[in-house]
Amino acid sequence: MEKVHQKEAFGLAAKDNSGVLSPFRFTRRETGEKDVRFKVLFCGICHSDLHMVKNEWGMSTYPLVPGHEIVGVVTEVGAKVTKFKTGEKVGVGCLVSSCGSCDSCTEGMENYCPKSIQTYGFKYYDDTITYGGYSDHMVCDEGFIIRIPDNLPLDAAAPLLCAGITVYSPMKYHGLDKPGMHIGVVGLGGLGHVGVKFAKAMGTKVTVISTSERKRDEAINRLGADAFLVSRDPKQIKDAMGTMDGIIDTVSATHSLLPLLGLLKHKGKLVMVGAPEKPLELPVMPLIFERKMVMGSMIGGIKETQEMIDMAGKHNITADIELISADYVNTAMERLEKADVRYRFVIDVANTLKPNPNL
Repeated sequence: MEKVHQKEAFGLAAKDNSGVLSPFRFTRRETGEKDVRFKVLFCGICHSDLHMVKNEWGMSTYPLVPGHEIVGVVTEVGAKVTKFKTGEKVGVGCLVSSCGSCDSCTEGMENYCPKSIQTYGFKYYDDTITYGGYSDHMVCDEGFIIRIPDNLPLDAAAPLLCAGITVYSPMKYHGLDKPGMHIGVVGLGGLGHVGVKFAKAMGTKVTVISTSERKRDEAINRLGADAFLVSRDPKQIKDAMGTMDGIIDTVSATHSLLPLLGLLKHKGKLVMVGAPEKPLELPVMPLIFERKMVMGSMIGGIKETQEMIDMAGKHNITADIELISADYVNTAMERLEKADVRYRFVIDVANTLKPNPNL
């Protein structure tokens, strides 16, 4: 294979599955003719970063530089780049490449391409391992670069490149974006709070479904949800049975699907976007007798991601974030494991990630 020239980079990496990240020097390829290089300004911390750092999914390769909610400013473009120029605000989400020829790719769903390459922890075409956004700069094929609207603050826009598209895509794909529809959002965390914002912007009635009353005021008075249901309250569930056109389930903990299926109308759709570690029990009778559907969804394609961020710009949708310094990342990971964040940590990369001269 032809030797690829490289540029030095600096970031934070997990060296093993202990969950600890530390300073790390590495190299990125030189800017190719179709590549965009950009200075990373901010990077969100996704819950999947925590899973990958600890190898809880059994697929991690170390050293691992996490981060797939990456935003910054273009510093260099390749000779054949046509979509971007230096100084523009851009981002990279969960993908940096795909085969470009399979059915998924031709349909604009690169996220389902069997040969897709994720932003970190995957082998690239030059046999190097991809490194994510907990780093000072990124280089990526222009086909996987997202343009960030000028009116969106970059720090609060960063999580939309994962959390935003994760909830936006299934609502659009399954037709749950029509004004007047009734949409349920299960869980009010990093995914759920963005789901509420997009569903409201689409003109739907939104009900947040949670395990306790604790987040009722937050859901209704601050995020603008129309209603709030406690999933462990049989009376509340009974009163709302058969009222929802679709439900976006963002919960990654083990939970019962039966109450949620009961909330759906005939032909209603329950879309799973959370990733529980243990298999869930699937009640079949509601599916058979009422043609209800349970399905999954994973992020979205590049065109769809651009559509999502453009809609966010039009409606001023951002994530609710806690901006942190690079030296706080390990503490943030510990807090994230306890769900102690409202609702997304974002690293102030440009101002706080400084190269260690001793490395």
